[in-house]
Amino acid sequence: MRVNVVSDVHGRADALARAGDGADALICLGDLVLFLDYDDAGGGIFAELFGADAATKLIDLRTERRFDDARDFSRSLWATVEDRQAVIEGAVRRQYAELFEAMPTPAYVTYGNVDIPPLWPDYLRDGVRVLDGEVVEIGGRSFGFVGGGLQTPMRTPYEVSDDEYAAKVAAVGAVDVLCCHIPPDIPELLYDVQARRMERGSTAVLDAVRDTQPDVLMFGHVHNPLAQRRRIGRTECINVGHFRGTGTPYSLSW
Repeated sequence: MRVNVVSDVHGRADALARAGDGADALICLGDLVLFLDYDDAGGGIFAELFGADAATKLIDLRTERRFDDARDFSRSLWATVEDRQAVIEGAVRRQYAELFEAMPTPAYVTYGNVDIPPLWPDYLRDGVRVLDGEVVEIGGRSFGFVGGGLQTPMRTPYEVSDDEYAAKVAAVGAVDVLCCHIPPDIPELLYDVQARRMERGSTAVLDAVRDTQPDVLMFGHVHNPLAQRRRIGRTECINVGHFRGTGTPYSLSW
């Protein structure tokens, strides 16, 4: 049995269409939408609307952790847009339509922190199953899924409180493979060497790994991690990679 796993797709519909090649199923750990591209400032919804120079400035402000300045700058640009919510939703919907059409089946999908869960039902089709705080059996092994992210100064669309996130982890319980969008709260798994900042990780996921010892914990979120893997007891913790950048899924076989 083999599953291919992707995370942080961020608009790569071309590569997503091939991500299931040679596998029995695809797992996607979220972040389908590309709003702001830290690797190519000319990509994403923000650059489409305001240009690469504006995107570069916003990225620089965020990288410098000047979050209030970044919000003020962003707010000044959005003030020139007549219906911000409609414009954003329209751009996101265009990406979701392309991405869900490209997604191989069968696929098991959870949300990333930049995703917008209420929009997903409009694009789901047979063979694509969304799981968040839920468990599914694949090839005789139990896979638990926890989507979204924790609250940060970035204020991305699907951030939840620590308590809500911990409740989803608890609902999953003991599984063979735990699948999350964000990493456990371990510094070397959270530091992005290109963005030069620590991302938020989950203490609830870390505690669950220590307590239940799944065979594997898979996650994404940190595009350029200081460390891609870490073992906790008998659990192998694996960042499956920045799919937008690599176009290559991680393969798990048993």
